Formats: sequence, C-alpha cells, structure tokens
Amino acid sequence: MSEIAAKAPTRTRRRLIGSRLVPYLLLQVLIVIATILGLRLLQPSDPEDFALNGFSLREDGASRPVTLPHFTSSRYSLVDPPLYTGTFTFRSANAGWSVYLPRFSNAVEVAVNGVVVLDSRRDANANRPDRNTPQIALIPASLLHDGSNEITVRLFVWGPLKGFLDTVYVGPDTALRPSYETRTLLFVTLPVAFSAWQSILAVILAIMWLMRRREPVYGVLAVAMVLGVVQAFSPPPVPPAPVSRLAAVLLASAPIESALIVAFGVLFFGWRWPRYGTLLFVPGLVVFVVGLIAGPPLPRILFLVLGIPTVGLCLFLMACVTAAAVVRRQDAASFTLGCAVTIVLTCWVHDMLAAFEIMTNERIFVSRLSYSAMLVAIGAGLTWRFARALNQVDGFANQLVTRVREAEERLKASFAREEERARAAALANERTRLMRDLHDGLGGQLVSIVALSERGHEGASITDAARAALKDLRLVIDSMDDIGGDLMLALGSWRGRAAAQLRPHDIALDWRVATPQGLPLHPELRPWHVIQIVRILDEAVTNAVKHAQARHIAVTIETIDDGQGACGVISVADDGKGFALAGEATSQTARGLRNMKSRAARCGAAFELNSDFSGTRVRLQLPQVFPDSDAATG
Repeated sequence: MSEIAAKAPTRTRRRLIGSRLVPYLLLQVLIVIATILGLRLLQPSDPEDFALNGFSLREDGASRPVTLPHFTSSRYSLVDPPLYTGTFTFRSANAGWSVYLPRFSNAVEVAVNGVVVLDSRRDANANRPDRNTPQIALIPASLLHDGSNEITVRLFVWGPLKGFLDTVYVGPDTALRPSYETRTLLFVTLPVAFSAWQSILAVILAIMWLMRRREPVYGVLAVAMVLGVVQAFSPPPVPPAPVSRLAAVLLASAPIESALIVAFGVLFFGWRWPRYGTLLFVPGLVVFVVGLIAGPPLPRILFLVLGIPTVGLCLFLMACVTAAAVVRRQDAASFTLGCAVTIVLTCWVHDMLAAFEIMTNERIFVSRLSYSAMLVAIGAGLTWRFARALNQVDGFANQLVTRVREAEERLKASFAREEERARAAALANERTRLMRDLHDGLGGQLVSIVALSERGHEGASITDAARAALKDLRLVIDSMDDIGGDLMLALGSWRGRAAAQLRPHDIALDWRVATPQGLPLHPELRPWHVIQIVRILDEAVTNAVKHAQARHIAVTIETIDDGQGACGVISVADDGKGFALAGEATSQTARGLRNMKSRAARCGAAFELNSDFSGTRVRLQLPQVFPDSDAATG
C-alpha cells in the first residue's frame, strides 16, 4: 500500500508534464514547418530570362563543362582559382547592360571580353561566407558588340567551405537591378539594421546591469550582443592580406556568443549556472587562441570542426532549457523564447544542409539573420520588462506617497489633539500655580490685614501689610508677561520695585551689570521660574531692610563660563551687621533661608549665602537649562 501511495504523486507529475510538454512540442513542429515554408516562399526571385547556367570550368589544370549553381572541388584556391568561361548574346539597346551575381563564395573577379568589370575583393564585407551579399556591375558599352560576347568568372576560395558560384545574370540593368536591390535589402541592409539595434540594446542592457548588479542576466545578454555587433561591423581580412587578430575574434565570436545565450536562458528562468557549463566556452576560446597564434587555414578548419557544432549544440541546449521552463512556468516569456529558439535552430539546420552541399541548388545562410532577430527580440523583451518593473515601482511609490500622506494627516490630527491636550494641561497647571501664588502671597497678606484690623492696630501696620499685599500682586502679574526667555526684562521690573521699597529706609541700591550681555537667553524660561527667582531676590532685600541695618545694597548681574557652558549669576550684597549662620539665627530667619534654598532648587539654580560682620551676600547661579516641570513649585 505504501509503494502504491508513493507512486501516485509520481504518475500525477508525469501526467502534468505530459499535458504541458506535448502541446508545446506540437507547436514547435508547426513552427518548424512554417519556417521551412517561409524560407521557400521568401526566396528572392531572379530574372530567369537573362540567366547564364552553362559554363566551361578550368580547375586544377583540367577543363570540363558545368551547370550553375556549382560547388568547386577545392576549399583553398588563391594561386590558380577556378575559372568559369561562358558566352551571352548582346542585342543593341538604349539601356545599359549589367552583370549580376546573386551569391558566391568567397570572392569573384568578372571580365567581359577580357576586361575586368567587377572585383568583389575591393569590398571586404562582400566576401564573407556567412553573408549572402549580391554584386552587380555595369558593363561599359564599348566592351559589348552585337552577337556573342565572352564572360569569365574567376572564383577565389579561401575556406573553410568549398567555393560556390550561383547562376550568373547578364542583361539590361533595369531588369537586373530590382532583384539586386531586393537581395541587398534582405541580406545586407536588414542585418545591419538588426546589428545597429542590437548595439543600442547592448548599451541599454549594460546600463541596466550596472544599476542592478544582483541580476547578471542583463550583463550576460549585453556581452553576447556586443560580440554579435563586433562580428557584424568588423570587416574580415581578404587574402592574400595577412590574417589579423581581428579575424580570430570574428571566428570565435559565434560559439562564445551561443554559449552566452545558453547562460542567459538558464539565469533568465531562475536556475543556477552549473560549473560544468563553462565547458561550452572551451571551443570558442580554442578557436580564438589558435587564431591569435597560428596562421591560415588552421583557425578556419577549427571553426568548421568546433565552432559550428558548438553553435548547434548551444541552440539545442537552449531549446531544452526553454522546454523545461514551459513545463515549469507556463508563461508567455518561456513560450515566446522557445518559439524563437526553434526558428533559429531550424535556420541553422538549413544552413548546415547548404554548407555541406546536401542542398545542391543553393547556398543561402539565414541563421545569422534569424539569430540577430532573436537577440533583438530578447533584448526588447527584457527592456520592456524592466520598463514595466519601473512602472510598477512608480505605482508602488505613488501608493506609498498616498499612504504616507494619509498617515501624515492622521499624525497631524493626532498631534493637534495632543497639542490641545498639552495646552489645556499647561493652562490648568498655570491656573493652579497662579492660585497657589495668590494663596501663598496675596492671601497671607490679606489675612494679616484683616487680623490687624480686628485687633485694633494703628494704621501704619495695616498700611505696611497692604503695601506688601500690593507688591505681591504686582509680582504675580509681572510674572505672567511674555519676556521671550530674557530674564533681564523681569529683573528690570524688579529693580523698580526694589528701589521703591528701599527709598523710605534711606538705603541706596547699587545696580551693576558686569558683562555686556547681562544674562544669557533661556527660551525654556517659564513664568514660574521667574516668580521663584524674583521671590529669592525679594527675600534677600527684605532681610537686609529688616535685620541687617544696611545702608547700601549691591545687585550684580554677570555671565560666567564654568567649563561646561555659559550660565548667569545674580548676587545681592549688603553692608549690614550680618548674622550667624548657625546658633544665633532666629526661627523666622531660618525659615526664610529654607524658603530661598527651596525656591532655588526648584529652578535648578545653585544658592549660596555668606554673612559676617561686614555684611551678607546672597549668590544665585542660574542653570544652563531651566527644568521643564513645575510640579514642585509652591
């Protein structure tokens, strides 16, 4: 039973794979058939009325009649190239005549009546075996005469494939030129356009890889496209010119480019690149190294033996990768890429049949063109995917901005509520403080006035008590003023009240500001700080008036730097008789000192008191930052 249960998921998985793979393979078969039909239907038509097929071939010292298209027996013939000799009939006409060669390998030299009219070696790109470059040349009218004319075609072959000469056409230029332009469009202009687009996409993909280093798929495809562009736009050397290192790059670029495409497919579909996968790059590197060291024809032979099979192997592996991705992912990207690989693989098989003379009537290579088209499609797809990802990021960013804005609005509302609560709490605290100050100061004075009145005391005592009550009321009111953190404003008001208090007792007030700025600004200064400081100063002056019998009182204001920052210092000194700090101090004096120390502590200030026979000195060192709590105020 356990074995049956274990086999059930396996059978289910196989059925799932079959249900996905079989339709995909049938689709690829249809694509192969459509590609073959397309290659047949898209073959450019040539003007058969002006075709020359029968020639006499002199090759390897022997002559024989041949019919074009024709493959030579030699792969290398530069010293004594095959010579095709034929004739054509010229009829006088107003239009000029031309000679038109749709396809050849590798280079041709055409002569009419013994005079050369066309030499393809002058154009390096026209002699590449992977290109289907046509050639056409006008025949000077002076060379032609009515009746039979001789035409010779010398075919230069330097491998790696055998030489090939397609049907030669001689006739009016107006009849031959359209076919030449059609082939030029298909096999010259279109590949150049694909290669140019490929170079642009290579730059875009390289920039995308630099922006997203963690995704090497963009960099791999960019390198593959660069190799394709180098192969497309770099002209190969034409023998007998010496073989340059550039030729090695051109020969090695195709297998290396194919291996990079396989690496791209593996990474694109989310698999890890295996270590043994680097073996795919070995054939291309071998061709490259041999091309740098050895001379012809060894690099071309290696390319034929190693490079071309490597390209086919990479295409087959890419087809397997895309098939596995279709089974696994079932998405549009894997389907599209799989169909493109099938088209390129079909074109590669077509080219192999033509290269190895299995297809004896033509040699048209289309795999390079289809390969470039596939790369351009892949690059465009990746660029589109990247742009779509950027749009998604922008959409997410817009959603995030909207959510942040909504959260900000909620925070503002919450902050406004908290601010309103804090304002209400501050008002309640200030109301409580004001009530406490009125109760402790003005309330006590009014009680004294009532008590003195009820006991029948003389008017002077009642007047003094009333003045003290008025003074305390003014202190409470002044403490409510907004002084912007500048304690000097509050001290200026206190100076006027202190001078009025000392004047009846004939005591002089000496006011000194030792530093230009007076006291530093304190933005955190609150009314309850001010009232505590002013009451400390009032207590010091009142003690000097009542107990010290002083004649002068000096108030000094300065700013000092204690090494930790600037802080203000207020000193009140009198020239009275002083008092003993311990033992002889009365209970009322001791209670006043305790109140002064308590008020200084509530403000965070340091309180010092010195008294001797020369007078009493009170020193109040203000804090650098006043405390923000008035819970201890009283």
